Parts: sequence; C-alpha cells; structure tokens
Amino acid sequence: MGDRRGKVYLVGAGLGGIDYLTLRAQQLLSHAEVLIYDALVDPQLLQLVPNDCLKLDVGKRGGLSSTPQKEINQLLVDYCLQGKQVIRLKSGDPLIFGRANPEMEALQVAGCDFELVPGISSALGAPLLAGIPLTDKDFSRCFVTLSAHEPELLDWEAISRIDTLVILMGGRLLGEIVQRLQENGRSPGEPIAIIRNGGRREQQVWIGTLADIVDRTAGISLSPAVIVIGEVVNLRKMTDSPSLPLAGKTALVTRSAEQSSNFTHLLQAQGATVIEMPALEIRPPSSWEALDSAIARLCEFDWLILTSANGVEYFFKRLETKGLDARALAGIKIAVVGKKTSAILKQYGVKPDFIPPNFVADSLVENFPDAIANKKILFPRVETGGREVLVKELTDRGAEVLEVAAYQSACPDKIAPQAWEALQQKRVNIITFASSKTVRHFCQLIEKALDTNSTVTLQELLKDTCIASIGPQTSRDCYELLGRVDVEAKEFTLDGLTNAIAQWSQNVKN
Repeated sequence: MGDRRGKVYLVGAGLGGIDYLTLRAQQLLSHAEVLIYDALVDPQLLQLVPNDCLKLDVGKRGGLSSTPQKEINQLLVDYCLQGKQVIRLKSGDPLIFGRANPEMEALQVAGCDFELVPGISSALGAPLLAGIPLTDKDFSRCFVTLSAHEPELLDWEAISRIDTLVILMGGRLLGEIVQRLQENGRSPGEPIAIIRNGGRREQQVWIGTLADIVDRTAGISLSPAVIVIGEVVNLRKMTDSPSLPLAGKTALVTRSAEQSSNFTHLLQAQGATVIEMPALEIRPPSSWEALDSAIARLCEFDWLILTSANGVEYFFKRLETKGLDARALAGIKIAVVGKKTSAILKQYGVKPDFIPPNFVADSLVENFPDAIANKKILFPRVETGGREVLVKELTDRGAEVLEVAAYQSACPDKIAPQAWEALQQKRVNIITFASSKTVRHFCQLIEKALDTNSTVTLQELLKDTCIASIGPQTSRDCYELLGRVDVEAKEFTLDGLTNAIAQWSQNVKN
C-alpha cells in the first residue's frame, strides 16, 4: 500500500445537481477515497461517493467561516502522499474564482500528481437557464465576468463601458454595485437580472433596473447569486418547461443510505428537491450461526421465503461465502414479496416461483400456491422486528418455519444535519416512509435531537408536513407514532409511493 501513488483531481461540480455534472466528474466521484468539498456544492453530489469515502467540508462560502486555504492545500498534499485518490470538488468550474492556483502550486511543490476536470460555471450556466443570452449581434458583442468580492479593487470606469456584465459573489454588495455603475455612466434604466440558486429546483430570478433593483430585493437573501447587467436582460426568453407535479416541494427520504438513491431519482424526476435522512443502517447479523446452519441443510426445506432486497442480497452473499451459489437451491421453491425483491433475486440468476398480489407479505399466506401443512419453510429475515403476522399464519396452517437472521437494520446514531436543519426551518413539505422501521427510527432520531432543543414538540415540527406511507403496515406505525397519514400508495412500491405523492401535490395545487 505504501508504494501506491496517490492523485488529486480538481473537479468542477457545475452549477447544480447531478443533471449538470460531467460524466468524467461522476466517474471520479464513484471511486473517490477522500472528498474535500466546498459549501456551495449540491448535497446530492455527496451521495455519489463510496460509503467508506472520507468527506471533508472546507466551507468557502462568503460571509461564513471556512477552512484556511493553507490548511486545504496541506490536506490535499497529505492525503495524496498517503496514496489516496483525492477529489477536490469545487462549485462551478475549478479555475473560475475557485482559488485552485494555490492548491496546484502546493501539489506541484510536493511532487503530487493532479488533474483538472472542468465544470459548468454559474457565470455561463445560470444566465442560460434563466433564458438570458450573454451575447447578441445588436445588443452585446462582448461580456465580462467579474467577482464583486473586493469591489474597491475593480476598475469600474472600464467595466462600465462593456456591453454585458456578469457578476458573481455580489448579492450582499448589490447597493454598492449599482451605485458605482451609475456613477461611471450606466443608465439608471439599464436592465438587471439577479439569478439565485441558478440551475437548481429552487432557482429564482428578479428582473429590474439599476434604479429600482435594490428596492425590489430589499430584505431578501440573494446568495448565491449571479447578476447580469445589460440590454440582453430584455431578451430573456421564458424557457421553463411545464411545471412538474412536485416542483417547488421538498421531500425528506428516510430510507437507508444504501437504498435511497433510486427513490431520490424518482422524486426528482417529478420536480422535487430531495433531502436524504437515513433512518436505517443495514449491517450483518450479530451472528451468522443460525443462517450458516440452515445453509448447511438446505436440501431439507420445501420453500425459501424472501421479503426484502436486503434479505436476498445477504442470503446470497452468505451462500457465496460458504462456497455455494444458486445451484444449492435446486429443488427448493422460492416465494418473494415485492417487485424490487424479485428484481434483485433475478440478478442472481433465480426466478421466483411465487409473488403474492399487492406486493405485501400479509397476502402471501392466503394466496400461497401449495398446501402449507407439513411444509418446511426457511425464512432469512431482519434480525429484529416485523413479519410476526406472516410467521404466525404460516405456522397456524401447519407449516414448520425456521426464521434465521440474515441482516440487521439498526437506527443511525444521529440525525443527518442537513435534514434536521430543514425540518427546523419548516422547509420540508413531504416526509416519506417506505417501511415500519423507518417510521420508528425517524421518531427516535427526532426525539433524540429534540432533547438538546426541546422548544418544540414532534407534532409541532411536522405540522403542515405531508406524511407519505408506502403501504398499510407502514401506515399503522405512522398512525401510532405520528398520529396521521396523508398519503398511502395504492401500489406498495417506490414507484407507487412516488405516484401517490405526485397526485397529492396536484390535488393540493388545484
């Protein structure tokens, strides 16, 4: 390991989420060992790195505390010299106001390999997504991009003569910017656009003139913003696509970190801003003894029942550990609950013999294709909680059921900071629950967080927030612990839950 050569990638994150990330950047993130990122990087990009990747937030947002640049330089050098694949993730493009030069110099001095990976700069992407052309044959033959971070160092007389101005980091200094431009000859009636959160779902645009824009935006936090000044603002084309059902809504996803990405993408495709709050941690069981014993005598069982994707994956991984594969299941029939469980099973080259209707375990017994009496059934399952009804009904009908722990689903130690902040600030419109355990763990995490800030109750925190459940069993826990369910999926799948939430949102709008 000591001979392995590290490398640092200075990567542009673009101006928003995954939609505007380059393929090269996505590829590198998927193999990162150390991620050093700025505060303006979209949080969903952090989900692209491996679970064991070390993630370091170094700030770099105007007006807030940040890691000193020398310390960032040293972090890059240290981890590279340890043989790590290091991603330095910067908002926009790494070489446009990204302070990449001192980092490259430090890497060169230390003899570290590095590579530059471009990203879409907000200076170009934000105006485009707001429908504002930066050049035009009649109104703008040139434009300049500048940082307003230190306005006293800029030549405002020269700047004022350029057709179109694109100003970054100027939200807090808007009053000074428009004053300096008018003092140097720009007309008070010249159009100006302020684009906040360009390229994101929550993008907002304010249009005005140099004379009135300060009043139009009084009391509004404009950061992070791109400011466009010039006649091209009047050429703005309204290019917004038809409103998606969940546009303007923020959804909290409470699945495990390993399972949340697919559901996140489904919700984002409907226009939602998604915040992930892992409420499950999937781990190996506390002991493999029971499962190993069952695997050693697989030939004794008539049926294998698998009720979750986790159950499938941990069962087959354990088969592999014991030197076996799907051929060890010859002669055993397999029942699965849910489309996702069936799809995961097929990845191992096995087709289920039975999938109950409605995709719920409770309907498995009444629709079972064989006589159950005297059948020996192996049921690899989560170590604690759930499926008691299924086992009881199978046993009551004369089956001999062997339950073995295949995995654990534990509650994380603490709530994800981004999720807690959004809940406290009442920015969450929808909370999604895809299992009973996520409901229970969600309540545990919230109650633990409230212990340190008990000015509000759980009910007050979730007031006016839609509670969405994947099915009847999950809904029972919602009613018990949260007092209500606002949306329940008709088809008990993630697609079904997404559709139900989208329909709810449409009804609210209407």
